[in-house]
Amino acid sequence: MLNFVFILIYIFIIFFISIIYKRFNPNNKEVLRKIIHIGIGPLIPLAKFLDIDQTSALCFTGLVTLLTFINYQSKLFPTIEDVDRKSYGTLFYCLSLFILIYLYWEKDPTSLIAGFFIMTFGDGFAALIGKNFKSKSWIFLNQKKSLFGTTTMFITSLIVVFGLSYIQKYTFNINFFTVASISTILEQFSIFGIDNFIVPISAAFCFNFFITGL
Repeated sequence: MLNFVFILIYIFIIFFISIIYKRFNPNNKEVLRKIIHIGIGPLIPLAKFLDIDQTSALCFTGLVTLLTFINYQSKLFPTIEDVDRKSYGTLFYCLSLFILIYLYWEKDPTSLIAGFFIMTFGDGFAALIGKNFKSKSWIFLNQKKSLFGTTTMFITSLIVVFGLSYIQKYTFNINFFTVASISTILEQFSIFGIDNFIVPISAAFCFNFFITGL
């Protein structure tokens, strides 16, 4: 129980930071959402460090997914999806995490972290850079994408793959670039926030298949 207290405190801190940010920057909705998006990233390694078991992690994530779905109907916490487009990104985000925990929590936690980090940090920083720095852009499935944002996604994904592989002492593999490339391509499919589902699932699967082989 004490371990979950630490998790809840961490989540509270992230939301507290977002509330403070909203108070001083009420019109920058995308940055506000990405504070939560990126801030949640360290939750998985934190939970593993606290030795939370798979069943507890699934129950907790399932509850959060259910509450997120309810929030779409009731709008109790509009900050979570307060963006200028129709998006179910947070719901997909939670659902993908639930699936990854089920698949890899015990079997291959490094692949789980890889998929989750590529989504949280790669997609999160890509959105921030892409929207705040002008560069060549294009429209894909009615969603605006930019050269800077896409490049940020690729570089961040590559850093995640290299970093985790270095920590786990995996031998250099040309497929490091394959994982980053596939993740970057799939991030283009962001209509309704579906990238929050397909990117982490695919990234974790590719990391498991090409790198850990577990």
